[in-house]
Amino acid sequence: MIRIEDLQLAVALAKSPSLSAAARTLNVTPSALSMRLRKLEATLGLALATRTARRLSLTPEGERFAREGSVLLAQLEALPESFQREDRRLTGTLRVVAPFGYGRHRIAPLMARFGKLHPGLCLQLDLREAPWPDRQDADVVVHIGTVRDSSWVARPLARNERWLCASPAYLRLRGVPHTPRDLLAHDCICIRENDEDMTLWSFRRVSADLNERTAARESLRIEPAFLTNDGSTARFWAEQDLGLVLRSEWDVAESVTRGTLVRVLEQWRFDNAPVMLLVPTRKGRSARVQALLQFLEDTLGRG
Repeated sequence: MIRIEDLQLAVALAKSPSLSAAARTLNVTPSALSMRLRKLEATLGLALATRTARRLSLTPEGERFAREGSVLLAQLEALPESFQREDRRLTGTLRVVAPFGYGRHRIAPLMARFGKLHPGLCLQLDLREAPWPDRQDADVVVHIGTVRDSSWVARPLARNERWLCASPAYLRLRGVPHTPRDLLAHDCICIRENDEDMTLWSFRRVSADLNERTAARESLRIEPAFLTNDGSTARFWAEQDLGLVLRSEWDVAESVTRGTLVRVLEQWRFDNAPVMLLVPTRKGRSARVQALLQFLEDTLGRG
């Protein structure tokens, strides 16, 4: 007979690079996990994994068992919600994955508010450099930028323009660019994130008689004077008079308001980095996930 522990074992192996890593996930010793795996394989009469000295990989049968086991575990976890409480109180665990900067400054405060509204929930926020649902166990993934292929549903949350900014001191010293081509004579700060081509800046000219949709799209290859994989560092460098930075509106709007950064080339629209919520299909979506989506759309979406 297949037990819940067997399903958890297969799912842990599918998400771990080694037997030791899977053992840590399940809080057991590698030898105990190896014994459980051999017993499960004997029960099923097939090999679920291949092992080497350093790595473990699932066989096609093991991948199928882990995939279907993951679905069964999710259904079991959601089972209590099918017997709705009279007070409609949400319970259980809700796992959210978000980028470091946006997650820390925008998602974390909102989850605190959401947690006060639903004290029966256990909320988990995991901050990652490049969140993606296929690489971690999550109920909701916050993603910024273009959405690649995924079995999850992408729901737009906020437009989030990219603004080109520099410090007042830098602009006094080097001059204000009037066209994107002027950037070739400037120091530019580039950000390496989400596997994007960080030195190719695309833009459209927008005016009163030419809207963004009909404007021709152009691109410019930037030679970075400074390069980082952290957006907060890039903004800080710009505030320290080191150059121009193309950064998400949510991150630099406060600096522009304070006057530590100045927005330039406002008549050009650079490629947006929309904030997206990645969620399971409606069929596999729990009541607590649906409640969080509605809360984020009603609060953050208005911004």
